[in-house]
Amino acid sequence: MARGPRKHLKRLYAPKHWMLAKLGGHFAPRPSSGPHKVRECLPLVVFLRNRLKYALTNAEAKSICMQRLVKVDHKVRTDPTFPAGLMDVVSIAKTGENFRFIYDVKGRFNVHRIQPLEAEYKLCRIEKKWMANNAVPMISTHDGRVIRYPDPEINAHDTVKVNLKTGLIDGHVVFEPGNICMAIGGSNVGRIGILMDREKHDGDHDIVHVKDARNHVFTTRLRNVFIIGKGDDPWISLPKGKGIRLTIAEERDAKRGAVAAA
Repeated sequence: MARGPRKHLKRLYAPKHWMLAKLGGHFAPRPSSGPHKVRECLPLVVFLRNRLKYALTNAEAKSICMQRLVKVDHKVRTDPTFPAGLMDVVSIAKTGENFRFIYDVKGRFNVHRIQPLEAEYKLCRIEKKWMANNAVPMISTHDGRVIRYPDPEINAHDTVKVNLKTGLIDGHVVFEPGNICMAIGGSNVGRIGILMDREKHDGDHDIVHVKDARNHVFTTRLRNVFIIGKGDDPWISLPKGKGIRLTIAEERDAKRGAVAAA
């Protein structure tokens, strides 16, 4: 029987949203232990090699990281398998580019470029609020942060705006109907809309109803909802498509229109 943590990952069992070629080798880069789960992150080597095309091989991506050229949330990361995840800000100083990891409507991390001003902060979902020793109030976020002495009005499922330079909270949004949100799990991952209402079920998962910009209503579990702004004003720039899922026929027509215009 194997002992200790697993150190390898077969390519066929890698998350589908990494979009790795099936015949590109036997193994895939297994993410290191970090703030995001294995199946909810994207290793830096996959981001540099497969998304940005800044490297052709794993060795080249590792060389880029070891030169201390890549920062995640304003911290230099030299581990090529560091797990970057939802709402993380990846900065490459040599090219002057900033990226935010955010889902598209197909559940994949989009190469979403952002401006330097937006790269100064990130949004974090509150997972838990509790009282530590000596009556110290604490909250934990979806990316593994633990913050002491938060605003008493902040509760679980709310969203906080974290300054990446200081690590302090610059503002928060309450989980309530009328605010814009994003689905971060389930079959509706990546869709963006206005939170309509919340159904409470004792002993079961709470269900949330969301209406998108095309007045289509979908439902998902409470844990799959991430508030990203106050009212209908998002605090972050949205990726291409604005979180609106198209049908297969609509995608076909859009592709045909693009080909005809070209």
